[in-house]
Amino acid sequence: MTVSSAPGKVYLFGEHAVVYGEPAVPCAIEVRARVGVERRDDSKLRVHADDLSLDGFTVEYGGDADGRPDIDVSESLLVAATQYVDSAIEQVRDVTGEEDVGFDVTIESDIPLGAGLGSSAAVVVAAIDAGTRALGTTLEPAELAERAYRTEYDVQDGQASRADTFCSATGGAVRVEGDDCRSLDAPDLPIVIGFDGGAGETGELVAGVRGLREEYEFAADTVETVGDVVRNGEQALAAGDVEELGRLMNFNHGLLSALGVSSRSLDTMVWAARDAGAYGAKLTGAGGGGCIVALDPTDETETALSFTPGCEDAFRAELAEEGVRRIE
Repeated sequence: MTVSSAPGKVYLFGEHAVVYGEPAVPCAIEVRARVGVERRDDSKLRVHADDLSLDGFTVEYGGDADGRPDIDVSESLLVAATQYVDSAIEQVRDVTGEEDVGFDVTIESDIPLGAGLGSSAAVVVAAIDAGTRALGTTLEPAELAERAYRTEYDVQDGQASRADTFCSATGGAVRVEGDDCRSLDAPDLPIVIGFDGGAGETGELVAGVRGLREEYEFAADTVETVGDVVRNGEQALAAGDVEELGRLMNFNHGLLSALGVSSRSLDTMVWAARDAGAYGAKLTGAGGGGCIVALDPTDETETALSFTPGCEDAFRAELAEEGVRRIE
């Protein structure tokens, strides 16, 4: 079996605004999805997935077979367990020219689904890398990121950004603005994550921001202001000024909240982190539920979040300097 892993990510700045050509700065974290791929003797695709949420569930299905697997999860989470993998394997077939090849695919992930930590991007990056290597082809990180982006673009009906897949493929902190993706130097970041156990509906949240931009000029201005915060954040990142990064993250969260993509649980966790002395805290990802990211070198924020109503889990995450990792 050929095995690859890829990291999840948090957004320091820029989610939602990146959809409209503004820059964003995500960074990879050492919370990973691992995908093993083994070639079959037929053209079928069979996927076995463990622990795709913090509580974990298992789904096994034949990719060419009879509809929806019988598991008790929402449709959006099921898509993450099946449709992303199906589309990733189509990229493998396209790269290698082996259109009828089948695979047994095994997925293990420590990244909660739909929580804003890039679970689908990590699974897609690892699946494409393992699948192509199983057929004798090794992709460079840039092409791997591009193939993974095409996968997410197809599954998300054209609403995907290059940010998640590029970050997962290359690791570290990255800057994404339109089609321009590049790595950034970053200091050691004292990242703390709080998870409310939920998952926002990305499509609905993106559509909601789009509707506000079309209806109100000041909402469009708010999106542009997020871009300005990102540019200031890049300077703070380059200077290694973690306290300034935190202050700017606070600004970014306020703007996202004004755009309607936060939630009571996310706001509660953000304020718990700030009250505990974090340099800054904000939601990460699409919003509506899921995770917040805070910067705090002490144990205070993690402790405070663990006692915050609505926070199901709180943990520290290191910056992942390495993107896709080839295990076997």
